[in-house]
Amino acid sequence: MTRGRFIALEGGEGVGKSTQLRLLAEALRARGHGVVTTREPGGTPGAEAIRAMLLDPAGEGWGPRAEALLFAAARADHVDRLIRPALERGDWVLTDRYLDSSRAYQGGGSGLADADLLALHAIGSQGLLPDRTVLLELDPALVAARLAARDQGLSDRIGGRDAAYHARVAAAFRGFASAEPDRFAVVDADGAPEAVHARVLAALDA
Repeated sequence: MTRGRFIALEGGEGVGKSTQLRLLAEALRARGHGVVTTREPGGTPGAEAIRAMLLDPAGEGWGPRAEALLFAAARADHVDRLIRPALERGDWVLTDRYLDSSRAYQGGGSGLADADLLALHAIGSQGLLPDRTVLLELDPALVAARLAARDQGLSDRIGGRDAAYHARVAAAFRGFASAEPDRFAVVDADGAPEAVHARVLAALDA
């Protein structure tokens, strides 16, 4: 049986990853592919439990190192129980966030070494990388407007961090895409969802 394909949608808060994942799944199913959609942190019962711990923690929350370890643990369960089995069945797996979010948020945003985050990934998930990572980029002013309309001041613990933190995250994503052009497809996320979807499809078809 032919192995399936693994596609990750990445980017900062409010760029439209969830919408684009849904539209991409519909397009791939229309082409006859089996498709599994998922998210990080999450995707399995164990990883969803860790998601709740990460995004709505009690007390003071987690420091950067503990946060990185929890994300890596959630991803290890996600890969073992959902992603690898689906790929081995021949399905396409589409995930809303994956490893590069950890590298951008805990690395670029919080200052952990990229080598350490990659080492955690090698241990927890045997280094599994997407076949293609679609990085959605959007002007920060447009992001702020979208988030204000979407969240109404009720962001989760990570999404609610300050603008400087999110600027570091965005810069990290851009750096990864520049360093790995064969894996990344950078897509302008401005415009109607259908227009962005067309750009995503064109990037993947290419």
